[in-house]
This record gives sequence, structure tokens and C-alpha cells, in this order.
Amino acid sequence: MWWWRTCILVVMVETTRTQWFQVGHTDTKGDTAAGERCFCQLKGAIDDCSCSVETIDSFNNLKIFPRLNSLLHQNFFRYWKVNLKKKCPFWEDDGKCAIRYCSVQPCTDQEESKITTKKRDKSQNWASKSTGSNLNIVEVETYEEIPEGIKGAVTPNGIDKSQSLDMKSHMTVSDCDTENALGYLNTTLSKESLDGFERWAAHDSAQDSFCYLDDESSVDSEYVDLLLNPERYTGYVGPSAHRIWKSIYQENCFKPTQSFRPYADFRNIGVYLFSELCLEKRAFYRAISGLHSSINVHLAAHYLLSDKNGFAESKDGVWGHNVEEFQRRFDPELTGGEGPLRLKNLYFVYLLELRALAKAAPYLESLEFYTGNEEIDSDVRKAVEDLLAVIQSFPEHFREETMFTGGLQATKLKEEFREHFRNISRIMDCVGCDKCRLWGKLQVTGLGTALKILFSGNFDQPLDQQLNLSAVKQTKFQLSRGEIVSLFNAFGRLSRSIMELDNFRQEILR
Repeated sequence: MWWWRTCILVVMVETTRTQWFQVGHTDTKGDTAAGERCFCQLKGAIDDCSCSVETIDSFNNLKIFPRLNSLLHQNFFRYWKVNLKKKCPFWEDDGKCAIRYCSVQPCTDQEESKITTKKRDKSQNWASKSTGSNLNIVEVETYEEIPEGIKGAVTPNGIDKSQSLDMKSHMTVSDCDTENALGYLNTTLSKESLDGFERWAAHDSAQDSFCYLDDESSVDSEYVDLLLNPERYTGYVGPSAHRIWKSIYQENCFKPTQSFRPYADFRNIGVYLFSELCLEKRAFYRAISGLHSSINVHLAAHYLLSDKNGFAESKDGVWGHNVEEFQRRFDPELTGGEGPLRLKNLYFVYLLELRALAKAAPYLESLEFYTGNEEIDSDVRKAVEDLLAVIQSFPEHFREETMFTGGLQATKLKEEFREHFRNISRIMDCVGCDKCRLWGKLQVTGLGTALKILFSGNFDQPLDQQLNLSAVKQTKFQLSRGEIVSLFNAFGRLSRSIMELDNFRQEILR
């Protein structure tokens, strides 16, 4: 009779295992037919551009993404100083994070950052195959210090600012005897004058800027390790999240002059919008829509599949592709036919930022990318030069010179364009989820930096000539470290989105 007890035990174990799997894991395979609908229209020419989806797929996945992904792991690009405590200027923030993974961990005391390296656990391959997802669940923690050069405590010439200030504060009376000389020049400035200079500098910078940038000297600004706080699904949904995008699309994207019905679904305004709009206003909408699509791709690609690692609680959760979530956001039958158009807009904003990097390449190549480690800084400069050379080799760049032409009216339109985008950068301070706010601010700042490069006029030169760096410097134009880090990371997000589209395509159609 022992044999039937064994059979019952096996059945009980298998039943328990099946029930756990169904409860602890999301079925992310999705509907193949629905998946095919997401991609069947994602091909051919990109509107208002001269190249195709297929050209960008090949160029990005084979040439850009591997280089850029490696570069963004370097210290200069992985730390970003941001103020996540700003109060929303438009309404009372009532958004709440739905899961524990939406918080942001700033660098402790501005000195240390913990990095969690994730590797595939071979023992979990059965779960990966069953869910059709790429699972990264083994964690290896290491600690890294923020380089002194990034914090600004040490200048490129090796001077320790803190020590120089300390020496100045301990000067004796005899050290100042030379002040009695006839040639003494009084260089002291009143606090009012210094405040005035700061306002003037902020005003001058704002004339070129497409974003409201955080004050890095604010006590609320903190360094955040972007590798430690990855962009992924946080459960930030509902009225709060909806209000963010509704405000962006309905109140800041350009509307046709012709009277249309109210935008009942602000995501689907593209169906009847473009015939009434000029190139510049179409480009604005496509850039915002493309950024939105990129964010949605990331959320579906890095979705919380389970809080458990096997039968044990997982500290960081099990993350991977959720095909059903991807289809919900991009299936034409579920989006009023808009899904494939939204994905094409992702390619549009990719081209826009690609062109900005190409246009600013001579300027970027002249920078030191200073962190204080000479060997690493040298490697980063070489990697940046290599990436920019590949970017400049792209044969079908976005043609920004066709925009804002036509005299006074064009100048007025550019200013309106700039103010609309600046307002969107302020809306990012209304995002209720900390991690969503972090990546929203970073990607909007990166796109704003790209627009600044393309349309400030400081980088304009004949197509057959190199950028005149001395002329740019004479305009006192410069990009801050925060702008440079956001530009590269924002483009990195778009590059990864296009790579993830190929992953989703293979996963759905296999």
C-alpha cells in the first residue's frame, strides 16, 4: 500500500507548486495576435523625417546601444544631482506610490552609493521559461564613493576648494598689509551685488534654456545614483498620474486653430490633430508622445513579476517583461489605433536627440568629463569621442534647420515652443512617485538640453563646416554638468527602449 501514499504525496507537491506559481507570478506571455498588431504598422518611413524604422533599429541596436550602455555605467554619468522635494507649483500633490519599490535612495551623506549588481540565477531558469521573461534576481552589493571631482570639492587643476577656503579664513592682519599700497584694487562685493549677479546669470541662462533647472546649491538637492535607482514599474497609476499627462497634452501641447471637440482621451489627439498644425507644432507633440512611449516601454520591460525568489521573500523583487502590459499600452485595438503611432513617435524623438548630440559633438569632445581619476577620465573621453564619431556617421539626421524659418513670426513661435516645454519641466515636480519624478525630471531635462542645442543658435554653422568652438565660447554659452548627464542618460533611455522593442517583438512572435 506504500505506493498509493507516494502517489498522493507527489500530487500534493505538484498541486502546491502549481498554485504557488500561479499566485506568485504574473502570466506575461500575452496574446500573439495582439502582439502582431503592435508591430505590423511599426515599419517604413518616420513622419517628418527622412529615414525609416528599420534603419534606426539596425543603427541603434548594433552600434549605439552597446557603446552608450557601457558609457552610462561610468561615474561621470551615473550620478545626477536633483531636488525631489520641490513643491508642485500647480496643485496639491496627492499621488502615492503603490509599491515599496518606488522610493529613491539618495547617496548617503553625499559620499557613498550602494550598487546592486544583478545576475541570472540558474536555479530559476524554469521560472524564466514559464513566464517568457528575462529574470534578474541574484544580488551582489558593492559600495562606491562619489568622486570628489563630481561633488566639486576638487578642481581640475588639483586644488582642494575646502582647503583653500579654510586658508583664506585664517589669514592674519599682516597678510593684508599690501592693501595699503597705492595700487590696491578693492574687489569686495556686497551681498546685494552678488545676488544681483546670480539673477543676471540665471536670466541669461534662461534665454537659451528649455527647462527650469534645479538649483544644485539648494540644501534639498541630493546626488542620486541612477544605477541604484533604475526606471521601472512602480504602480503609480490613477487620477494623480493621469493628471500629469493630461496637463502636458491638453494644456501644453499645441492645438489646432480649428475648433475640435474636447480631448476626451488626451492620448489619442494625434488622430485628427496633425493636418491643422505646422511642422514645429507637430514636432513638439511627437517629441512629447515619443518620450511618453519610451517611458511606457520601460515600465512594461521592467515590471514587477513577483515579490518572491523561489519560496523566499526577495529583497529587490523579480523583474522582467510583461507582454500583456506592453500590449495594453500599444495594441491598436486597445488604443483607438494610436499604439503604433505612439511607437513611431519614439523613433522621432530618438532622431531629435541623436541630431543634438551630433550637432554638439565638437563642443562635447572639448570637455574633460572630470571626476578626479585621471585614468578613468581619459577612458571616458575616448569612449565619448568614439560614440560621437558613430553618431556623426549616421546618414539621415533630423533636419532642424527646416524649423522656425520665416522672420518675426518664426521667432515668436520658437519662444512659444520654448515656454511650453519649460512649463512641462515644472510639471515634473508634481509627480507623486519619487522614482517616477526622478526619471521624469531627468528625461525632460535631457530632451530640453537637446532642444537647447538644436534651437539656441549657438551651435549653428554651415553644413559643410566644423563648429567654431571659439565663437561658441564668446557667446558664453555652456552646458552644465547636470545638463550633460541628463542629455546622455535621456538618450540612453530612448536607445534602450528601441532595443526593448526588438526584445518584445521576438518574445511575442516566437
